[in-house]
Amino acid sequence: MCGRYYVDDDTAGEIEKVIRQVNEKLQTQKAGDREGIVAERTAGQWERESVLQKQELWENKQLDIPFGDIYPAALAPVLGAGMETAGYRTLHCRMLRWGLPGYPPKGSGKKGQVIFNARSETAMEKPTFREGIKNHRIVIPAAGFYEWNCKKEKFRFRRTDSSVLFMAGCFRHYEDGDRFVILTTAANASMEPVHDRMPLILEQDEITDWIWDGERTKHLLEKQPCLLERTTDYEQMTLF
Repeated sequence: MCGRYYVDDDTAGEIEKVIRQVNEKLQTQKAGDREGIVAERTAGQWERESVLQKQELWENKQLDIPFGDIYPAALAPVLGAGMETAGYRTLHCRMLRWGLPGYPPKGSGKKGQVIFNARSETAMEKPTFREGIKNHRIVIPAAGFYEWNCKKEKFRFRRTDSSVLFMAGCFRHYEDGDRFVILTTAANASMEPVHDRMPLILEQDEITDWIWDGERTKHLLEKQPCLLERTTDYEQMTLF
């Protein structure tokens, strides 16, 4: 499962970098589809577009990236399909609230617990998540995430080959705004000593497939995440 993750000073820069790279790839592919050739863009063109994109993402106060730990019910940055520009698909970043409103037990008088994870194996079958998996897939960037073992010891997980990892997710529409969940899958070898579940982690080159390619959804839901670095205050660093 994933009940808390974190972003750091590098996360915002990595988000901007990924958006620029993905949008460049999408525009190049679209131009190639239309003209039968690979589109050529000058460095100056991409630099100007990058500046405009950066202003749109980071100067908008609603898109200030929060640094530190992200808890369920908090606003968090996610990557998803943006508005098409001149017929081109675009990836963009926006702030969504983490967790769907839960339903309390009947007659309890209590608030329902926030639903912040969805099992990748059954998400397409569950009414709560089916529409999101079908039409509203997103990617959640993070520097890493936390998990606790049965002794309540806290562990941190991160990639060793990148300062950011990408978790698969989906969202639903509500009257007070869109809300998202993080998909989880069976733990791999780096996670098993701590917990039997972990976030469904995507590679950077799988971001566009996850967001736009519905035919690839089932395959990606079944993938095994990469191995991660595990650290804690209770044991020496373990690298897989």
